Amino acid sequence: MQVLDPFLIILYRITGDPVTDYYLGTFLLALLTVLVGEFTISLVFRINKDHLDKLNARVEKMKRLSSEASALGDKEGYKAVNKEGNEAFGQLFFNKFGLSAASLWPCFFALEWMQTRFSEIDLPLPLIGLEINYFFFFVLCYIGARIFFGRIKGRLPYFKGIQQTLLTYEKGDGGQK
Repeated sequence: MQVLDPFLIILYRITGDPVTDYYLGTFLLALLTVLVGEFTISLVFRINKDHLDKLNARVEKMKRLSSEASALGDKEGYKAVNKEGNEAFGQLFFNKFGLSAASLWPCFFALEWMQTRFSEIDLPLPLIGLEINYFFFFVLCYIGARIFFGRIKGRLPYFKGIQQTLLTYEKGDGGQK
């Protein structure tokens, strides 16, 4: 964290007003964690794409075989295929869950750094008047940064292509067009 401190603190020295810099800096830090997390998702996805393709193909095959067994009235075959299909779906689900979780790791580093800088400070929440600490304010900023990034992601050159590929997987066709 000491290595990153000189770079991260720059986010908190933009306007010269301590309160404004805290709000702006925390939002920019949250946005940075979103960017790093999304980039991590893209790398993990690219590394695991072949594995995900195989899992998607297996799920689709089991769906087809299950439908065929059902249409033929083969209860035993249907149960066996359905059991294997459920297993394949579970593997695919947890792979996708892990992919989504890959976006959160930068938050822990950001919060660790913020703790060293802002643990003793409670600042007023704008427009509400309540005082909150760095953790709660970071979470609020992170939610805002994630929403903001979600709206601009499709316009950013690198993330535009990744977004299309990931959306294809979310729809369940495994990247097959």
